[in-house]
Amino acid sequence: MSSHSAAVADRRRVAAARASSMRRHPTGRSGARVQTLGPPPTTYYVIALVVSIFVMLGLVMVLSASSIQDFHRGLSPWHLFSRQLIWALMGTCSLVICARIPYRSWRRVVTPLLGVSMALMVVPFLPGIGAEVNGAKSWIAVGSITFQPSELLKLALLLYTADVLTKRENEMHDLRRSLVPVLLVALVGAGMCAVQGDLGSAIVVGAIVFAVAFVGGAPFTPMLGAGLVATAGALFFVVTSPRRIHRFTSFLDIVGNRKYLSYQQYQAWIAIAQGGTTGAGPGRGLTKLGDFLPLAQSDFIFAVIAEELGLVGVVAVLGGFVVLAYCGVQVALAAPERFGMLLAGGITTWLVVQALINVGGVAGVMPVTGLTLPFFSAGGSSLCICMTAAGMLLNVARNAK
Repeated sequence: MSSHSAAVADRRRVAAARASSMRRHPTGRSGARVQTLGPPPTTYYVIALVVSIFVMLGLVMVLSASSIQDFHRGLSPWHLFSRQLIWALMGTCSLVICARIPYRSWRRVVTPLLGVSMALMVVPFLPGIGAEVNGAKSWIAVGSITFQPSELLKLALLLYTADVLTKRENEMHDLRRSLVPVLLVALVGAGMCAVQGDLGSAIVVGAIVFAVAFVGGAPFTPMLGAGLVATAGALFFVVTSPRRIHRFTSFLDIVGNRKYLSYQQYQAWIAIAQGGTTGAGPGRGLTKLGDFLPLAQSDFIFAVIAEELGLVGVVAVLGGFVVLAYCGVQVALAAPERFGMLLAGGITTWLVVQALINVGGVAGVMPVTGLTLPFFSAGGSSLCICMTAAGMLLNVARNAK
C-alpha cells in the first residue's frame, strides 16, 4: 500500500507540474504557442474613453442641432438623431469587433477591400443611385439609406499602404518597389474624390498615404517632390472652375462675402462669439434655428458646440483630439511590429487632419471643404468608419509592448 500511495503521489506531482507548465506556456491545438497578453496599457483606456465621450457628446449635439429643424419640416424631432444613433450602434459593434480581432488579420483582405472601395467610388455617377449633396456627387442613395464611399476608401488605402510598405521594409530605397505603387494608388483614389467634387476627402486621402510612407521611412526628397506635385494638382483642380475659385478663396474676406459665399462661416463666427465661456447650454443655441446655419448638424456642428458649450466645450473637444493624437503616436511607437506601427500612425493622422480641416473651416481660417468632424457630425458612414478605425487603433494599443 505504501508503494502504491507513493506512485499515486508521484503521478499527481507530474500532473500538477504539467498543468503549471501549460498555464505558463499555453498552446493551441496544433501545438503552436499562443500569445498571452498582459493588462492593456494606459493608452488603450485613454483612447477608448476619448472615443466614447466623443460619440456620446456627438449624439447629444446632433439632436440639439437637428431636432427643431426637423420639426419645422414636418418630421419627428428625433428623426436625424435616431438615424445617427443606429449608425453609432453599428459603429460600436464594428469598434468592438476590430478591437478584438488581431489587426494583422486585416492584411488578408487588403486587396479585395481596396477593389470594392474603388468600385464603390464609381457608383455615385450611376443614374438613380448616385446623389449630389452641396455640389459634390459623392453619395450612394438606396431608398432612405445614404452612404459616402470615400469614407471606406480612406480605410482601404490606409490598410493597403501599410501592407505594401511592411512587405517591402528592406526595399524602401527602391522607389519603384516601395513609394511609387502606393503613390499611384493614392493618386487614383484622390483623383476619384476630386472628380466627385469632394476635395476635402482627396486631401485626407493624400495625408493618410504620406503619413504612412513617412512613418515607414520613405526617402524624404521623393516624398517632398510628390507632395509638391499633389499640391499643384489640387490648385489646378481649383483654378479650372470659377465656382471653385470663389468657394475656396471666400474665407480670405468672410465679412465681404457674408451674404453668399461665406454666409455659413460668418454665421459660425456669430455662434462662436455668442457661446462665451460656458455657452448657452445644450439645446439653447439660437444660430441653428431657421436657415441661419443650414449645415449645423454636419459640417458646422463645431459652431453649435461652441455656442452651447462655450469655451469650455471648445477646449474639451480640441483637447480630446490632442490627447487622441498623443496616444496614437505612443501606440505607433510601442507597436510590436511594423504593420501595427504604420496602421496606428495612419489612423491617428487621418482623424487629426480631418478634425483640423473641419475646425479650420468653421473658424474661418481655412476653406470649407465639406469634411465632417470625426465622431461628432451627422453622417452615418463617417461615424461608422471612424469608429472602425478607432477599434483597429485600440487593437494595436492592446498588443503594444
